[in-house]
Amino acid sequence: MNSEIEYELNHREFVVLGLIAEFPSHAYSINQRIDERGMRNWTSIGKSSIYSDLSNLEEIGLVESYREEVDNRIRKVYSITKYGSKILKKKTYNVLKEFIGKNDENFYVAFSMLPILTHEQQIEAITNSLNKIIKHKKELEDMLKENSKMPLNVRGLFFHPIKILGTDIDFLNWVLGELKNGGGKNNQ
Repeated sequence: MNSEIEYELNHREFVVLGLIAEFPSHAYSINQRIDERGMRNWTSIGKSSIYSDLSNLEEIGLVESYREEVDNRIRKVYSITKYGSKILKKKTYNVLKEFIGKNDENFYVAFSMLPILTHEQQIEAITNSLNKIIKHKKELEDMLKENSKMPLNVRGLFFHPIKILGTDIDFLNWVLGELKNGGGKNNQ
């Protein structure tokens, strides 16, 4: 596939490509890491097979494969291509940068891949999301004040997300503090 074309990873491809980016892997080892990290609990990877995702990623040119023999068995091993790395980094950065404080499975995946970004990209993306969430929380607080006489079921629809956004703000401030103190440096 032409590497000039910008491919948009779906959620499952995002998960699988991120795991392959860590080191060349065969399907069984990818599934093992998904299970070991509890990723089926915080992503939509589910119990279904990842073979179709691997095939699609290879067809698009984001991964390449080779065969190796292990214990008299042939395994297909996948590794990320330069194009795949470019697409993965762009997706990770954009998801982190555009996070608006909702329960977002792609945010969890992108956050797990934080080290693939430069330190500057990490800070810029997290700062951007933090600013968006702070603005959104303020808008909701203003709307709650305007609707203070409304019934509980209406006020609650403002109050609940305000509390969740407050937790997201605390989390992102903690992440930024860690990043600014040297945590999250690029390991590559």
